[in-house]
Amino acid sequence: MAKPLPSFPRAMIRASIAALLAFSSVARAHAAEADDDRALAADVVRETKRTWDAYSAYAWGHDELKPLSRGYSDWYGQPLYISPIDSYDTLAIMGLEADARRIEDFAANDVSFDKNVYVKTFEFNIRILGGLLSMYDMTGNPKVLAKAQDFGNRLLPAFASKSGLPYYYVNLRTGAAKGSTICAAEAASYLFEFGILSYYTQNPRYYQVAKNCTRRIFESRSPIGLIGKDYDVDSGACLDRDSMAGAYVDSYYEYIYKTWRLLRDPELKAMWDPSLAAVNRYLATTQNGGLWYGMADRFTGKITGTAVTLWDPYLVGLLAYAGDTGRAERSFAAWDRLWRENGLLPMGYDCATDRILNPRYYLNPELIEACYYMICLTKDPKYSEDLRQYYADIKRYCRNGTAYAHVEDVVTKRQSDAMSTFFVAETLKYLYLGFRRNPAYDFDHVVFSTEAHPFVISHFDAARIRSGLGL
Repeated sequence: MAKPLPSFPRAMIRASIAALLAFSSVARAHAAEADDDRALAADVVRETKRTWDAYSAYAWGHDELKPLSRGYSDWYGQPLYISPIDSYDTLAIMGLEADARRIEDFAANDVSFDKNVYVKTFEFNIRILGGLLSMYDMTGNPKVLAKAQDFGNRLLPAFASKSGLPYYYVNLRTGAAKGSTICAAEAASYLFEFGILSYYTQNPRYYQVAKNCTRRIFESRSPIGLIGKDYDVDSGACLDRDSMAGAYVDSYYEYIYKTWRLLRDPELKAMWDPSLAAVNRYLATTQNGGLWYGMADRFTGKITGTAVTLWDPYLVGLLAYAGDTGRAERSFAAWDRLWRENGLLPMGYDCATDRILNPRYYLNPELIEACYYMICLTKDPKYSEDLRQYYADIKRYCRNGTAYAHVEDVVTKRQSDAMSTFFVAETLKYLYLGFRRNPAYDFDHVVFSTEAHPFVISHFDAARIRSGLGL
């Protein structure tokens, strides 16, 4: 005889039904958000295409588009092709294949850097050399690698100082160099690009030159482990007591960790661990309920300044990338509040007095970059909500009939006639990837340069790393 089915209290049945309905509601909400993000990713592609078409129509081959006057600007009075080279991998990632192929053909066959012009060593390393190397990493085009090596060779004379630190400017034709005072970021942000160039050419010279710079800055740290802000190129001496982790120093720290992740030089990890510990111990400060990273005396560790810049949120992503999600979440929340209060992020802000010091927003990517890192590394949906807000605000305040423009004042939202190359190279890329969430570009598969140029980890063989970099 069959046993009767067990009976359940009505309250239990109602609770179970309610739980199922709640789960179904959450699932529907997540599905709707995923649909929204796919639509937003497609919208970013459309806006990138619109922006790139404007550049192609009004500024092709020149350094930057002037979006209000529909003209162009060149950093030094003649084109150095910054926009196309810096933007290539963004267009390729988004599937804008015809535009990407045009840039690749232009870079491989038409571009010449044999120009009698002084360029900023730091800026042209991250934008031009990094862009060409990323293009080669994606395409395998030997002509592109040859252009990258040619450009790297033109940067090398900048490092012919007594200390090995680079001069601020270098002449691309003559190799003459000038500018003997540089900040820490300008002194030692070459490990990544020069390391990749050494790997692909199997010539250790580039990496060893860059590593000497990083080692010199690291060895200049104070007894409590903090580096300074400004350095003398000839002597290598630090010129001040100020220490910070944001602008002027940022990519020095960023490249120690990211180059270790990509190229696995154990000496870099030995630099990173004590550096991060000192930054967190002495530069982190709680102001107005938020976690910020300010300025400190590098010998005493005493906080001496609470001014921060819109470049500084890079550290949020770097902290998360290095596994310190707790501090990353707290710091991100502080920056997010500042964005939402202003609709965009002001260039300069005093986190202690809650006062805007510089009201400009130049289409910078750093908080959007940090948001992408948080989306990938925490899986918390709130960061996707933040990214939606940032994109909506950029479209609302920076978009115009041609492309996108700088905002001179985050209060008035007045636009100015400029569009930085990093808007396509970084800001639009991180917006797209944040909405699209392509696993091929998560942090198990790629490492992004400070200019958001991606490099595929599996492309770098351990044995060839050792021989190419001279480890």
